[in-house]
Amino acid sequence: MVAGRSRLSSQVGGPIRSFDHVAVPMRNTDAMVQFYRDLGFTVMEGPSICSVHFGDNKINLHRPERWQNESFTLRAPAAEPPCGDFCFVWDGPVDALRSVLDRAGAEVIEGPVARTGGRDGGTADGT
Repeated sequence: MVAGRSRLSSQVGGPIRSFDHVAVPMRNTDAMVQFYRDLGFTVMEGPSICSVHFGDNKINLHRPERWQNESFTLRAPAAEPPCGDFCFVWDGPVDALRSVLDRAGAEVIEGPVARTGGRDGGTADGT
């Protein structure tokens, strides 16, 4: 992985700076919430999403009420367990990111759009 990260950073004008968050659709969020609490993490619970916080990062645990709802758009069409998504913080212009994604053969299906992640927000390209 480190070799891939170094190669990516050297190819673009704005490298990936850091990790932002992970989102995971869960069938049994209660068990996972208890697991993270037992490990000492700060956990916030809502009716459709729980979040595990550490530093500037978070793990979003999506309850079935969230990912089974057709109006929920922060997911891929097949975003059901056992899948998930992870997001990075990009320190460059959108055009440079698009060039990297194009060279990698990644199809952008949405974006850039405003999103809330592990930090205060930003824009996202969805692949």
